[in-house]
Amino acid sequence: MKIKLELSKIIESALQSANIETDEVVISDATKPEFGDYQFNGVMKLAKELKKNPREIASEVVTHIDTTGAIGKVEVAGPGFINIFLSDEWLAKQSNALIDDDRVGVGYVDTPKRVVVDYSGPNMAKQMHVGHLRSSIIGDTLANLLEFLGDDVIRQNHIGDWGTQFGMLIAYLEEKNTDGNTQELKDLEQFYKDAKVRFDESEEFANKSREYVVKIQSGDEYCLALWNSFIDASLGHCEDIYKKLNVNLTRDDVRAESFYNDQLPQVIETLKEKNISTTSNGAECVFLEGDENPIIVQKSDGGYLYATTDLAALNFRDRELNADRICYVVDSRQAQHFKQVFTIAKKAGMVKESVKLEHIGFGTMMDKSGKPFKTRDGGTVKLFDLLDEAVVRAKDTIKERDVHSDEELESVAKAIGIGAVKYADLSISRESNYIFNWDKMLSFEGNTSLYMQYAYARIQSILRKYDGEIDGDIIIGDLIEHRLALMILKFEDTLNRASVDATPHTITSYLYDLVSLFMKFYELNPILKDDIPEEIKLSRLQLSKLTAKVIQKGLEILGIEVVEKI
Repeated sequence: MKIKLELSKIIESALQSANIETDEVVISDATKPEFGDYQFNGVMKLAKELKKNPREIASEVVTHIDTTGAIGKVEVAGPGFINIFLSDEWLAKQSNALIDDDRVGVGYVDTPKRVVVDYSGPNMAKQMHVGHLRSSIIGDTLANLLEFLGDDVIRQNHIGDWGTQFGMLIAYLEEKNTDGNTQELKDLEQFYKDAKVRFDESEEFANKSREYVVKIQSGDEYCLALWNSFIDASLGHCEDIYKKLNVNLTRDDVRAESFYNDQLPQVIETLKEKNISTTSNGAECVFLEGDENPIIVQKSDGGYLYATTDLAALNFRDRELNADRICYVVDSRQAQHFKQVFTIAKKAGMVKESVKLEHIGFGTMMDKSGKPFKTRDGGTVKLFDLLDEAVVRAKDTIKERDVHSDEELESVAKAIGIGAVKYADLSISRESNYIFNWDKMLSFEGNTSLYMQYAYARIQSILRKYDGEIDGDIIIGDLIEHRLALMILKFEDTLNRASVDATPHTITSYLYDLVSLFMKFYELNPILKDDIPEEIKLSRLQLSKLTAKVIQKGLEILGIEVVEKI
């Protein structure tokens, strides 16, 4: 439910009744329970404009605030803050309306947008490694979130499949006499290294590789067939990872560099026609104000660069996909590149001014020593190995609890292990680097996926133990129930904020607060004790059930599974 919007309207009406005009009413969360549920802090600004005492203005506004509906009471605090306390009856009514609502009170956006989310972006010459993890996880969460809120989301997996190394790779495919679907390509990393050795040691092989690059780009059927077999095998590796990670990317979402190859000459032509690019030392360059170095869009030998392909992709997404918002979920170190490309695209008219272009940057995964995450020998950690280890460690964490059959243990360990890796990533502000710590991410305490999954499983256990149909109404009986019901109703505001800011950690922070409140509620308010009146028992069961629905929906958006028992 959009509670802040509801309260803004009430405060706006009170201001009008007090003959006070304002451009905008902003409602903030209260910092402490004793300060109420929300606060209106805009009186200070109004006092400056009206040249009046802020506390006097606040006292006047309070007399006009309607306390017959959502608001139970209001108080003037400090120099002129207005503390807002929601009504228990209103909270109960709103909560009861969510009991049978699959969307737990979350509405759709008023004006749906078509949003392109570009994420994951593996290189076809190598297996996916930890460097692809954050893009895949953050991008998929953002896409899930926007879809849930009602936007028309187009997932795009911009893979690198078009460059000089591919001549080398298909020449090696030919030499090994493989169709690209055999054991030869099981380890792409090793295949690439072996091809590079041949390239470096044999001039004949190197020359053939260079010839094959030209042939691929000119459409030679034989070379394209070899190239396609390699790409097909490479994508198969990626699909295995996406399935393991529960990431919603398919072959239909792949939009490779090669797709834009025919459009690159037109990009250069457009830049020339609009006098945006100039020729410098034989290369076509764009000089942007404030940037010392030019952006090269075509080399002196006629070759194109990443910037050229990105401009073609932006133009395609604007003209063909009709995007209103384009999000690139890419490492923060690429910030300058995207700033430049976005500027050129708008300047050249390749993207309409109304289209919102965003670089959703993120930091680096670090090891315990604070260095980029590597294997013991300094190599890049492959995602398959990392995820397999996560499942093994999860199994070790839960098997001593002895509540699962062997078959259940495998399934639950996968949900917990993969969830732990994803949640640990998503719970950190995406722009920050973060320390990868197995013990922390697989803990039953703290802001972890396992803590959320455990709370959900505990609620399911409570619901199973109740002997009868759970069909009563929620009644708010004390402060902890008030706070828990309010937190449930904040779910929609939380998701909307996360979608605008592209911040998954907004959702994880909310889930942690929700589960922490539930644990306090569970501790202070017994649910199934015999001496509790049936009406109160049913109310607490419904509140628990509603909490579980929000936990499940929140984790679902993050791409994490719940489990029925732990």
